[in-house]
Amino acid sequence: MFSLTIIPRFGETDVLGHINNTTLPCWFERARNPLYKIFNPAMNLKKWNLIMARMEFDFLAELFLDKEVEIKTYIIKIGNSSIHIGQEAWQEGRLKVKGRNVGVYYDFAAKKSVRVPDDLREKLKEHIISEGK
Repeated sequence: MFSLTIIPRFGETDVLGHINNTTLPCWFERARNPLYKIFNPAMNLKKWNLIMARMEFDFLAELFLDKEVEIKTYIIKIGNSSIHIGQEAWQEGRLKVKGRNVGVYYDFAAKKSVRVPDDLREKLKEHIISEGK
């Protein structure tokens, strides 16, 4: 599992004083960087090999300004060419947002998904966590 601590900024709040729901996709994307580095260690955009195929969020409780948020990122499942990723936002010891997304290992030149290589599968398996754990 990967973990990233974020301190919310004033500009990420909404009129109700909560962290705006449009902020979570950005935080979750940032928290996926260590996972991206498994696929592309240099983070070379000219050799990028992942696309996002699906993204969903369950907003369980409000997040607030000026209190640390821990974003946890883990692998739920490795498919043939897909990687099912779980993410959670925790604040003050409480799960506030759950997210799931599906990344696809992709050959941009051929414009098609390709099988995740065995060496990457082994690295990804180190980060598999069953949902709800």
